[in-house]
Amino acid sequence: MTSSPPAGKPEALRLTIARGFTRVEDVVYVGLGALLAACAAALLVNVAIGLGRSILAGATAQSIVDLLDRMLLILMIVELLYTVQVSFREHTLVPEPFLIVGLIAVTRRILVVTAQFATIFEKGNDSAFKSAMIELGLLTVMVIALVVSLRILQKRPGQSSSASPA
Repeated sequence: MTSSPPAGKPEALRLTIARGFTRVEDVVYVGLGALLAACAAALLVNVAIGLGRSILAGATAQSIVDLLDRMLLILMIVELLYTVQVSFREHTLVPEPFLIVGLIAVTRRILVVTAQFATIFEKGNDSAFKSAMIELGLLTVMVIALVVSLRILQKRPGQSSSASPA
């Protein structure tokens, strides 16, 4: 005679497994947050040292662009850290911080492409200029799409806005 297991056993097992996965998820989020925080701190120190050196050496346009690029990278890391924090706290994945990271990444690329214009003009390379203009056009479309997406998400009814403080 085979007896069927009590009705509460499978449910209790599922609950135990779900709790175990939640703990593993929390450990991963904490580790990821610590690594992101360490990266942001290290980059911040690097940028501060680079700024000091640029000021002492007489900052060139390219050195300022490089510093700004690294500062935007720090902002991206901070936004990712915020996303990890929200995911850890609420156990949900919200899209807004990812869109903000995308917007910062596009801004970084626009900065790099426009900084390269000086060398493109010096070389007189028409195909490189056309490529850069096409890339800037596509990046502009991406900025518009990301901003529109953020605005749409902010206007969602019944959703508390988890917009990043950064």
